[in-house]
Amino acid sequence: MSNDSNLARDIYNRAHLTGEFQLRSGVVAHEYFDKYQFEADPVLLRRIAEALAPLVPAHGVDALAGMEMGGIPIVTMLSQVTGIPALFVRKEAKTYGTCRLAEGGEVDGQRLFIVEDVVTSGGAILDSLGELRSRGGIVEAGVCVIDRESGGLKNLAEAGVQLQPLFTMTELKAAGAK
Repeated sequence: MSNDSNLARDIYNRAHLTGEFQLRSGVVAHEYFDKYQFEADPVLLRRIAEALAPLVPAHGVDALAGMEMGGIPIVTMLSQVTGIPALFVRKEAKTYGTCRLAEGGEVDGQRLFIVEDVVTSGGAILDSLGELRSRGGIVEAGVCVIDRESGGLKNLAEAGVQLQPLFTMTELKAAGAK
């Protein structure tokens, strides 16, 4: 987790919403982080990428694998900051054209590092994980900006992926309360 309380506060202020929101997992939440609010802000997005960069291993990563759709802006900026190539991972392979699951490069034999925006149950990553591995990708670790602390990190660990969040929801809420 990051110790940058100013960044946590700025993410909270920019993206935290209250109301009733159905999550991808089907759970209804009364708080929501609208990731597109921080992903659309070029200054905040760069600060997030710069904070994530130290969490990317210095060696043993062939490509950063951004999950569709929210992980795409983050992986693009993180690729700029780290100099590591990016792949854009679809929810499912196209049925036309190149029929690729991941755009931007090859998966087979590549050590991929997952990049995601918000993780709840980890379902979106788990959906793509099997496909990436079946295409020869080696996936063991990754990062996300926000962990909603709803079992996603545990579910991913059980699938052999160690995911490190930049912030937990608890940390963001604490920073926003200051």
